[in-house]
Amino acid sequence: MELFDTATVLARVLTSGVVMSIEKSDRELPGLARALARQTGRAGVVLVNSPTAGIHAALAGQGIGYGDEVSQPGLGSQDRAFVSWLGVRVREAGPPVFDQISLTPDNAHQLAELARGASAPALVVDLTGLGFGPAAAMLTDDPSAVARAERLKIFGAYDLRTMWTQEEASPALVPGVQFNYRLSPLVAACVRLALTRAGQVAGAPGATT
Repeated sequence: MELFDTATVLARVLTSGVVMSIEKSDRELPGLARALARQTGRAGVVLVNSPTAGIHAALAGQGIGYGDEVSQPGLGSQDRAFVSWLGVRVREAGPPVFDQISLTPDNAHQLAELARGASAPALVVDLTGLGFGPAAAMLTDDPSAVARAERLKIFGAYDLRTMWTQEEASPALVPGVQFNYRLSPLVAACVRLALTRAGQVAGAPGATT
């Protein structure tokens, strides 16, 4: 993406006065979530600030946690170490519990096609390669998985509604430990523009999709 475009997006976000993901008036995170849902065909999107957080969201969203064993063939060594740190055992045999896609400027226009090839209950999309800092998303058609995954993030959706009253809306969804997995609206805005530009390239006459 051109530097001028990036500067324009950053200026828009900064002048809006909304630069934190816990602010109710933020529009950048919902905008990126809608863009990802539209391109992947998944109903639910959980935005996080790293690909490992995306994996954690995929597992927690399905109720997988410490002491469980999952099938995840071909999991990379770094991701395997993280899953092991979570206390989850990984076996090679069987269908995966999540699929992974890593986007770069070279393949971002193929997101829809790549997503169609994913069949696991959850899809983890690593957005870091687009060049705006660590970022990822967990996508699923299961609304309960979205709700559980959101609770991993400090000041998740329910916390934002109840943080002033200190009344827990959904105690059954609160994990044992929450993490600072919130994605910055600044990063979300730039990633959204990159995906929009990639989609325009994919839809152009003679473009490869």
